[in-house]
Amino acid sequence: MKTSLARRVVAEFLGTALLLATVIGSGIMADGLANGNVALALLANTIATGTALVALILAFGQISGAHFNPVVTLMDAFEKGLPWPETPHYIVGQVLGGITGAVTAHLMFAVPVISLSHHARSGPPQVFSEFVATFGLVSVIWGCSRLRSNAVAFAVGAYITAAYWFTASTSFANPAVTIARCLSDTFAGIRPIDVPWFVCAQFLGGFVATMVFRWLVPNLQVRAKEVLLAHDVEQTR
Repeated sequence: MKTSLARRVVAEFLGTALLLATVIGSGIMADGLANGNVALALLANTIATGTALVALILAFGQISGAHFNPVVTLMDAFEKGLPWPETPHYIVGQVLGGITGAVTAHLMFAVPVISLSHHARSGPPQVFSEFVATFGLVSVIWGCSRLRSNAVAFAVGAYITAAYWFTASTSFANPAVTIARCLSDTFAGIRPIDVPWFVCAQFLGGFVATMVFRWLVPNLQVRAKEVLLAHDVEQTR
């Protein structure tokens, strides 16, 4: 039988929370241990994020599809992989999960539970980087969907690991992640004033990638239900 919406939303909440706990927690740890070496801190933050993302997609993919990202959810719905009435539930779960993950990281490292970030990430190059990062992420997902979910998990983890380094913004590529990180005045943070530009660029990048792959793969809508799995996967109670 199809997994209930409640279970899928909880899976999205938990997966996104653990992802943000990883992103922010590893950033705090790396910043504290790197003795001011920003490249070393970013490398540690990158490795933790990429590897955790693979593990989380594998863990939750068979339950919810392991989107953990409102852009992925919206593009999946746009291609008829996820029913539109369920889409807001996924997105709310992801955003709340991201905020919970940020709070969790702060509690683990004894920093203020909520602290608005002062880390400036502004200007056209940064915003364009988010367009590129999200375009690439959604392209990887659609491109690998033909190889089923396990390939997607490793490809997404590898892409995000690389994108931390080849984009000026360090590749947020996720509105839920962006919102949560503005609540963390730590290594991984972003000023609240910079969030709307990042989010707009992310949705635009995801949409353009979907349109490109709709042309490259004419049966993309058929593939959508195979993408990060699970809308019709049989589950035991």
